[in-house]
Amino acid sequence: MTISIYTLTSELHDEKAVGTVTQEFLNSLQIEYTLKGNNYADYGNQPLSVIYVRTGGTEGIFRRLLPQLRQQSQAPFYLLTSGKSNSLAASMEILSFLQQNDLHGEIIHGSAEYISHRLQILSLVSEAGNKLDGTRYGIIGQPSDWLISSAVSPEAVKTKLGIDLIEIPIKELLVGVDKVGEGDMPDRIYKALKEIVNRHQLQGFTLRCFDLLTAVHNTGCLALARLNSEGIVAGCEGDVPAMLSMVITNALLGISGFQANPASINPKTGEMVFAHCTIPLNMVERYELDTHFESGIGVGIRGYMKEGPVTIFKVSGDLSRYFIAEGRLVRNQSKPDLCRTQQVIQLADSRQTDYFLTHPIGNHHIIMPGHHQELLENFISVGLQSPHA
Repeated sequence: MTISIYTLTSELHDEKAVGTVTQEFLNSLQIEYTLKGNNYADYGNQPLSVIYVRTGGTEGIFRRLLPQLRQQSQAPFYLLTSGKSNSLAASMEILSFLQQNDLHGEIIHGSAEYISHRLQILSLVSEAGNKLDGTRYGIIGQPSDWLISSAVSPEAVKTKLGIDLIEIPIKELLVGVDKVGEGDMPDRIYKALKEIVNRHQLQGFTLRCFDLLTAVHNTGCLALARLNSEGIVAGCEGDVPAMLSMVITNALLGISGFQANPASINPKTGEMVFAHCTIPLNMVERYELDTHFESGIGVGIRGYMKEGPVTIFKVSGDLSRYFIAEGRLVRNQSKPDLCRTQQVIQLADSRQTDYFLTHPIGNHHIIMPGHHQELLENFISVGLQSPHA
């Protein structure tokens, strides 16, 4: 992503000298940027807008600009400074003024490596927020009856993420399965879900999948695995908070994540077992087809994800709470008395097992490969600060 950099400069400073320092500083960051100068006409219309406070004595200039900037964007203010010519002091005065007026901002200052990394994180967060703004996600059927704590606030989801939640009767899927007619049942379910996605212009959905067991004597496990691997977020059991967690994961990393529930926890060692009967096909090295665990019918997936670092993530339905933990997938297993995809994960901090046993956000959590705590925390703390219309 190309970062748009706007400048604040005191009239007392020589433009030629400041310009030379500017180029040296920005080039040292090794980032893609467009230097907008002091023309703020399109501020906020770019994927990420940063204000480079080049000198001291710019506080009054910013204060005069603020009403215009607030009209153009509701995003936090990112104040970049090299520290030369009293720019850091001016940035601190500006940030203090913003906070006094209940506005969000941050000073980006430090080594070239730190600044580059920080701007990269903010770019990914901004890009993810832009991807989600104006999207539509379906709730096909109501949430499963056992999800008694997994309520959602459509208003909070719209305000904080820019997402519209669309309720779709399960009957629409069943009618679609009948219309497909030919093919094996898992493939018919897949095609009917794909048709719903296209008809309602959805970017993803969560499905009350257990209704399929009695209605068509099969499961949605394989269909969901295929759709997730195609970039269409597809969650299980009508669990909307789990779907939203997958949506955020997908926007940031390009994968939906593995929706699973803890099957066992060792509070002393921090080792946990997570299991579910479906996993995105683009997350596994190989997979096998089995029956669905609870019912013993249909198709379940036993997926084998590459061992190594993982991150566990969950947001609540009103986006007021979240949980993030890093760990390591130490092995995949295939015990007969659990959902078919089973992962043994060692938490980096065994004390985080306390969350699962004392104040969990429902049962389903999202697992993704890699260490992504910093990125997810920044999305929560920064990405959810910008209100959507």
